[in-house]
Amino acid sequence: MLDLFRPSRRRTVVSRPPNGGWYRSESCWPLTVGQVRERHFRTVRRGLDPAEVHAFLYRVAGDLALARRELARSAEENVRIKRALRTWQSRFTPGARW
Repeated sequence: MLDLFRPSRRRTVVSRPPNGGWYRSESCWPLTVGQVRERHFRTVRRGLDPAEVHAFLYRVAGDLALARRELARSAEENVRIKRALRTWQSRFTPGARW
């Protein structure tokens, strides 16, 4: 017998995260060396899944780009601080006139 008015039981569908799990938010930690070395990809009929490999490579490239930007920013800040220190030292060294 068909119960048209009985609430149907829905199957709980586990959905994959957006972008196949490669979504990257600001709160996501950068990749570690161990994660890169231990990463395994599914094999498909003719080898590795190209979409999965490309997604991982884009993530690695993004982390590398971020690291390089941070390194450049730190180097610029280092130069700025050294200049400020030299200026301060030249003003306040004993025997210097201003």
